[in-house]
Amino acid sequence: MEKEPENTSRGRVLLVEDEESLVEVIEMNLGLEGYRVTVARNGEEALDLARKGRFDLCILDIMLPRVDGFTVCKTLRSENNNIPILFLSAKSTSADRIEGLKIGGDDYLTKPFNLEELLLRVSNLLRRNREQSVDNRNADSYRFGNNKVNFNTFEVETFDGASQTLSKREINLLKFLIDREGEVVSRDEILDTVWGYDAYPSTRTIDNYILAFRKYFEENSKEPVYFHSIRGVGYKFANKSGESATS
Repeated sequence: MEKEPENTSRGRVLLVEDEESLVEVIEMNLGLEGYRVTVARNGEEALDLARKGRFDLCILDIMLPRVDGFTVCKTLRSENNNIPILFLSAKSTSADRIEGLKIGGDDYLTKPFNLEELLLRVSNLLRRNREQSVDNRNADSYRFGNNKVNFNTFEVETFDGASQTLSKREINLLKFLIDREGEVVSRDEILDTVWGYDAYPSTRTIDNYILAFRKYFEENSKEPVYFHSIRGVGYKFANKSGESATS
């Protein structure tokens, strides 16, 4: 279930909780604060939603049906999904807190909790994540292998020494994939982010852009090193050389 406030959304939150009364309270208050909330009531559903959608934060209970919260977190991190995770749990021992943070959680709040504190932690996590994203977007250039991209001039230098100027859409898509390096991003997420909600291109449009990137940047476009297709899901950019630079 997703609540979409009339005002501009402050962020997309994936709420993973199976206690219905708690779901209603958190969902309502996040909605009043301007967040768009999607609810998953078990760990299996949470993983499915996280893989298919784009979220700015995950509020994650630990004791869940089917797949527990710790396993959800470890699975997402193993798939290079870096969504900020706020654990929300009745497990209040120091060992549980340490385990939650150790496996990739960003914050940990025990039940029962103060609602105002929850909202403050959500706001702080989202702010920190956005600040990091801004730092990434402010990078002027990026290198992978023998390729170099200048995001300001839209110019690229490819592995064979050729120079080319990309379109604004190509640069925006390339920057989006690079910012999400190592993550699998769905075609729908790419359409939402790069094209926007009011545009209606087909997913085939994205496929054509990726084919163009392979021609530009891959030494063998049939055996891509950087631009990978994930069957039935979308794409992933991987900087195999591990080289990146900003200027």
